[in-house]
Amino acid sequence: MHRTIFTTPVVSTVLRGVSVAWLKLAGWTVQGQLPPEARKSVFIAAPHTSNWDLPYTLFASFALRLTPYWMGKASIFRFPFGGLMRWLGGIPVDRSKSNNLVAASAEALQAADGPVQLIVPPEGTRSKTIYWKTGFYWIAVTAKLPIVMAHMDYPRKLVGLGPLFTPTGNVEADMAAIKRYYAQFKGKNSDQFTHE
Repeated sequence: MHRTIFTTPVVSTVLRGVSVAWLKLAGWTVQGQLPPEARKSVFIAAPHTSNWDLPYTLFASFALRLTPYWMGKASIFRFPFGGLMRWLGGIPVDRSKSNNLVAASAEALQAADGPVQLIVPPEGTRSKTIYWKTGFYWIAVTAKLPIVMAHMDYPRKLVGLGPLFTPTGNVEADMAAIKRYYAQFKGKNSDQFTHE
């Protein structure tokens, strides 16, 4: 995995302090912590309904001492912001090409020689969507890693890590259980998030 703001010495320490202070001043509560067995894991990022989700995710990642990488549409990695987005932990995804993203992501997670958490929004978009994409699920299954149910709730100003979820291979039952957990959270644009 490439070097990011979270693995850059001194910078990461300073920004952790800034993030903790900013979240506290803004009235946000950071919940949970990453268990040792989830040093390598796949994070669900939900609800994902606003561009504001990225900065809050970055602040929370510093506060929780995570080593996150996240997937974003390829267009936000174009010049002049591409280098910055990658340094922030971004991995560009070209939605127009049919490549085996699941296998490539799982292989990268397995090959990483240190802690790494791959953040994947199951909706795949900030727009309203009825169906969740299952890519995060199959990445975890393929890499044999746990899923961390990370959450953000704008009305209550909560951000953090929920329980670990170990996929059983029964995708329909597992997705139903995951969605039930997320029913308690509301995004910034809550009408765009569905857990049905």
